[in-house]
Amino acid sequence: MIKITCSSCHKPLSLDETKLPMKEVSFPCPVCKTKLIVDRRNLGVPGAAANQSASPSAIAGTEDGDGEIDDHEDEFGSKAFIVGTDHPALRQAAKLVGFLPVHYPTAEQARDRYMQELPQVIILNPAQMTSPPLEGMQPIISLTPGDRRKSFFILVSENLRSLDGNAAFLYGVNLVVAQKDLGAFPQIYKEAFAFHERLYASMSAALRLNEAH
Repeated sequence: MIKITCSSCHKPLSLDETKLPMKEVSFPCPVCKTKLIVDRRNLGVPGAAANQSASPSAIAGTEDGDGEIDDHEDEFGSKAFIVGTDHPALRQAAKLVGFLPVHYPTAEQARDRYMQELPQVIILNPAQMTSPPLEGMQPIISLTPGDRRKSFFILVSENLRSLDGNAAFLYGVNLVVAQKDLGAFPQIYKEAFAFHERLYASMSAALRLNEAH
């Protein structure tokens, strides 16, 4: 990790240079939106880091079609955490339903951030699907029931069928989406989330009724 300062607003920024490609990339400062440029090839040159600028989101970001880092960790707005393998289609899916995508390579990193931010959506995309439970995702899946209800958990896999309720139950998520169906993600999400809201509304009403007696 290296410390860098935005050349415009002078916000101190952190950069994990190992996450960047070996070429020049540009992306907006998360605070002032000034276009910043960093070249990983120069980061090993003494004194070069002082002349570079980068966003904290570069730690987990990927490039979009224009070569810019597409990540929103420090931006204001509702977030969707992408946990595991990153992919542009997942980021696009999150944006289509109104969320800012933020990628975390490991479930441990996502859990640490989760306790600070409580994102509305968590998209799990494991590098390798296994039989339930997903061991690599347990740190984020095994949250307390109270914390779990604050977010909507989605498992993306090429081996499962979209809206498979049995698979969702076994893997401990709210929704399963097949990779091939990501193009229809807004409709799939809308239907599943509406059911999720009705379910928890009924459960909350029942709990309140029990407490009243």
